[in-house]
Amino acid sequence: MTPVVGVDGCRAGWIAVRWGETVTHHLCRRFEDVLALDAAVIAVDIPMGLPQRSGRLAEAEARTRLGKRRSSVFPVPSRAAVMCTDYRQSCNANLANSHPPRMITQQIFHIFPKIREVDALLTPELQSRVHEVHPEVCFWAMNGEVPLQHAKKTKGRFNAQGIALRQTLLERAGFPLASLPPATYRRADVGVDDLIDACACAWSARRILDGRAVSFPADPPLDARGLRMAISA
Repeated sequence: MTPVVGVDGCRAGWIAVRWGETVTHHLCRRFEDVLALDAAVIAVDIPMGLPQRSGRLAEAEARTRLGKRRSSVFPVPSRAAVMCTDYRQSCNANLANSHPPRMITQQIFHIFPKIREVDALLTPELQSRVHEVHPEVCFWAMNGEVPLQHAKKTKGRFNAQGIALRQTLLERAGFPLASLPPATYRRADVGVDDLIDACACAWSARRILDGRAVSFPADPPLDARGLRMAISA
């Protein structure tokens, strides 16, 4: 079986699930270590392609599919805002590059270092192998294109029903979850949800490889660097 990789960001870097003849997981400290993994397709939960003005069609279309899970997909701020390392400067940059003017939440600001890390390595040519996905959109596709009933977290805490639902969907969709080796990472480095989300990304990576994935939007626009702006599932 041709190997694919699904990747989710975590506190210690990136958690990657490689699915080939066997299924394994790898903690990568740097994104370049992710790119070094042997895989035909790498599907990553991170925005790729940054707009000049805040907001992308990819998120707008994905959010319409997710119902009450829509808040998990955030509008991507402007490239100018993402490139700022100071929170107040980032807010000012996005206010100047959004309509209506929008501030930056602290939660989104803390993801910026990972977005910048990927953006620095990504090229239009590399996007033939590296694709943007979003776990909640992956699970939506697994669930017959129906939004999930239960969230992963409730008030910042893990929701047992939500985690169990996602595990069940992975197994029903053909992902070999039972064969995944036990994770021995510190919880401070890799969360339970990080590994499950990486599995969902790997499932979508397989669909991308097989030509069965859906894309939001279907005809993706390019950013100023020529990078495709689309979420696949």
